[in-house]
Amino acid sequence: MKRALAALAALALVGEAGPGPARAEESDQPPALQGVDIEEKLGTQIPPQAVFLDQDGRPVRIGDVLGKGQPVVLALVYYECPMLCGLILGGMARGMKETGLELGRDYRALSVSFDPREKPGQALVRQKFYLQSLDKTGDKGAWPFLVGLEKDIRAVTEAAGFHYRFDEATKQYAHGAAILVLTPEGKVSRYLYGVEFPGRDLRLALVEAAQGKVGTSFDRFLLTCYRYDPVARKYVPYAMGFVRAGAILVLFGLAGTLLFYWRREVKGAKR
Repeated sequence: MKRALAALAALALVGEAGPGPARAEESDQPPALQGVDIEEKLGTQIPPQAVFLDQDGRPVRIGDVLGKGQPVVLALVYYECPMLCGLILGGMARGMKETGLELGRDYRALSVSFDPREKPGQALVRQKFYLQSLDKTGDKGAWPFLVGLEKDIRAVTEAAGFHYRFDEATKQYAHGAAILVLTPEGKVSRYLYGVEFPGRDLRLALVEAAQGKVGTSFDRFLLTCYRYDPVARKYVPYAMGFVRAGAILVLFGLAGTLLFYWRREVKGAKR
C-alpha cells in the first residue's frame, strides 16, 4: 500500500508538471511510471462511435453524450482509485460549482473509467455522490459516469493523449492528473492539470471551447485579456490583450466626447 500511495503522489506531481522538455526521460522513471504521460492533442476528435455503459447499465455512444450543443468537461479516471481520481473528481466538482455557470444548461460533464473491470454499479455510486455535491441529483444526464470495454476505452484515451499503465504489483493504475474541456462537437479544446481547478480558469476554458456561446459578454472580453499559459498551466493576464482593451476604451471615450460636443453645437446652432 505504501508503494501505491507513493506512486500516486508522484503522479500528482507528473500531472501538475504536464508534458514538456523539463520532464525526465522515460528510462529514468520508476517502472510503474514508464509510459505514463499526458500528450496534448488539441483539436483532436474524441471518437463518437465508442460505446460504453452508463451508470444505469444502458449502452451509450460517446457521440450521443457529446453532441448536445454544449462544451463538456471530461474526466478520465477509474472509480476504485484509492486516492488520485477522487482528488481529481472532487476538484472538478468544486471548480464547476465556482464557475457561476449551470451544469446541464451551459455545459455538461462526463466521467469515463479506463478500468475495463469496473461495472455500472460502481459508476452509479460515484455519480450519486458528485451530483449531490452540486445539487443536481435529479439530472443524471448532466454528468454521466461511464464504464466500457478495453477497445473503446483505448480509443477514447488515445484520442485524448491520456497514457496510463496498470501496475501488476499493486493491481492499480498509474496515471496523470488532468481534466479536459471539449468543444460541443467533442474536440479537445483545453487541458487543465492538477487536482484543483479554479472556477475562473474552468469558466474561461468553457467559454473558449464554446466560442463565446456560453457565459457573458464580459467573459468574452476577459478572453482578450487572459490567455492560457502552457508553462503555468492556468489562464494569466495577457499584456497585449490589456493594451487592445485599453485602446478600445480610449476609442469609445473619444467617440463619446465628440458626440457630446457635436450635440451641444447642434443645440447651440438651433437656439
